[in-house]
Amino acid sequence: MAVLTEGNLEITIRNEINARRFDDPTQHRLSHCMAAVDFVIEFDDYYLFIEVKDPQQNPDTPVSEAIRYHEQLSSGLIDEELKTKYRDSFLYEWADGRADKPVYFYVIIALNFLSDAGLLNRQRALERILPLFGPGSSDWTRPIVSGCGVFNISTWNRTFPDYPITRLP
Repeated sequence: MAVLTEGNLEITIRNEINARRFDDPTQHRLSHCMAAVDFVIEFDDYYLFIEVKDPQQNPDTPVSEAIRYHEQLSSGLIDEELKTKYRDSFLYEWADGRADKPVYFYVIIALNFLSDAGLLNRQRALERILPLFGPGSSDWTRPIVSGCGVFNISTWNRTFPDYPITRLP
């Protein structure tokens, strides 16, 4: 079992082969030219790349900052950053001899007022710009991403009860 921490969020992962903080300089030694997802988790049959965004990490954060982040998220401004983090991480892992199983990219946005519809809109945008399905109407023989999802803490815990997220005090 692995326990991964980002800020004051903790994710418990069971049945993994390997789980690591990927954006750590000791793991990702090209941070000067490549972006990195927060965590790379290997299971028997697939990898999870997880990016955590927590604009409400500090309980003293003004509501206006969370609203500003939500507006940037809703407008698609955050999508480019997420795309770059995924692609650079995938390329790094692939070039290092990993990413030899399907890879799923999950983004956790810890805003308690995100709607299910808003999360689905961000997921669909991410599917387009990664891209999930390859060029045109034909799939690649080896996709660069097998699936992606955008979650808040509540939807993550409902979808993945075996990998719960908790907020530390």
